[in-house]
Amino acid sequence: MMRFVTKIVVVSTLLVGCGLASIGLARELTFIDQALNPAKLQGGGKLTWWGLHVYDASLYRSGSFSSSEFALDLQYHKSLNGLAIANRSAEEMRKLGVPDSQAQNWGKQLASFLPNVEPGQSLTAIYNPKQGTTFYFDGKPLAQIAGPDFSRAFFGIWLDSKTSAPKLREQLLGQHCPPPLLQESCNQ
Repeated sequence: MMRFVTKIVVVSTLLVGCGLASIGLARELTFIDQALNPAKLQGGGKLTWWGLHVYDASLYRSGSFSSSEFALDLQYHKSLNGLAIANRSAEEMRKLGVPDSQAQNWGKQLASFLPNVEPGQSLTAIYNPKQGTTFYFDGKPLAQIAGPDFSRAFFGIWLDSKTSAPKLREQLLGQHCPPPLLQESCNQ
């Protein structure tokens, strides 16, 4: 009987801990809600590489799923070097058809500000047509890159129909179209 009670206490403690963790996560994402006024979750999924859980990704839209403004939040489960993240981003842009020299330039820009990440930390990119893409590390602004060309290439890594992670793209988009920045013909 005592073992049974102990198990119930342990399970209850874990459930309460998970509930508090999700409440904490909601508080941490207030910067997305403020930027998108209000943010609406479109979808989410996880990226795995050779069986390793690299990060969880969430796509948020501003008010409606047809809005031009959106955010991509990556919650890391693996330690990664900022330079490696920048280089991989440039490589993925090249795979989508960005010319080598342009992808290399954008990779250098990203490398100038992307930090090393540890499990539990997040990188977020928010797109606003008037401002371009603003990057955040754990909710704190890092840098901004203006212009739709960079934004289209960067967010295309996850949302372009030619992405190298089609399952994650499907999970992020759900039953909705990509943001207008990336939208090929799409019927909702």
